Amino acid sequence: MPVEREPLSIGELARASGLTVSALRFYDRARVLVPAWVDAHTGYRWYTTDQVRAARLVAGLRRVGMPLAGITAAVATADPAVVHGLLDAHLRRLEDGLADARRELSRIRALLDHEETAMTTRLTLPRTALAAAFDAIRFAVGTDPELPQLATVLVDVGADTLTLVATDRFRLAVAGAPAVVTGPSVRVPVPVEVADRIRELLAADPAGEATLTVDTDGVTVEIDGARVTGQPVDVEYPDHRRLVLDRVAAAPARRATVDVPALRATLGGAPTVVREHNGTRYEVTVLSVDDRGGLTVVGDDAPAGDDVRIGVNREFLLDALDAADRGQLVLELDGPITPLAVRRPDDELTFSLLMPIKL
Repeated sequence: MPVEREPLSIGELARASGLTVSALRFYDRARVLVPAWVDAHTGYRWYTTDQVRAARLVAGLRRVGMPLAGITAAVATADPAVVHGLLDAHLRRLEDGLADARRELSRIRALLDHEETAMTTRLTLPRTALAAAFDAIRFAVGTDPELPQLATVLVDVGADTLTLVATDRFRLAVAGAPAVVTGPSVRVPVPVEVADRIRELLAADPAGEATLTVDTDGVTVEIDGARVTGQPVDVEYPDHRRLVLDRVAAAPARRATVDVPALRATLGGAPTVVREHNGTRYEVTVLSVDDRGGLTVVGDDAPAGDDVRIGVNREFLLDALDAADRGQLVLELDGPITPLAVRRPDDELTFSLLMPIKL
């Protein structure tokens, strides 16, 4: 005859798992570790002994800094291979962060030692690739006068790649292009006016290669003797890499390949939800993807069923579709509180993220 196990109070689960009571309440609200039942009169949470293992898993992942999305995915799956994949992705993220910290500490040491040698990075790449990168991110540059640091374009040079980044907090656009790089990695935010002048220079003669010189003093682009130079903006630019890596760590729940002209036509006649922010009214589009990758545009009151749904600013979505400049795109949805990713099917370096809107 099976023996019924006594339920665990939230305090007992906290002691058994290493999580605090407040952490258990947080993971309940986040729908990561939900109590087996809640007393309707007292609101007290009760757990089963079978949930101890999951709580210990959450505690371990929390201690190593795993993002919430990764913890959620790890607890939800019963496949150890999936969890191992999440751990590997998180380890890579930690290693990348350590490498970034080492580079930054090297720069700090150079400042402390009054090093006078300028660290200059030089790179070359096709003008068409550089122009396409600017076109892919320009729509997401911030215009809020209270956040002037977002009215910039981040020029991020890696070992063999140039990446341009723009964000206004509600959307993030990233565009990368392979390049021949000589010199150390460097990240410099430049005013959007400088980015626009560079784009105009590229439009004058799109053939051939462009040469960029990037250092802490700014960015210089040279094309056939013509030159645009821009001074950097003295701000701490938002670290887009953490958001991107968090997105990579948690595989999206659903992907949908869409025909862009057809989707634009659908958006033109589909229902929207009106929202208001700081006195400005805007339209929200609700997207839904089923388990077969079928995308539909629905109203906010439509039953979700097993579909994954997300609300996004309709104008921002149209901007992202235009900036991607492809006949087909891949949309990635991971639930109502995770950004919508808009990707090119043939370009892993260029994509945009749209912040979700609560329905």
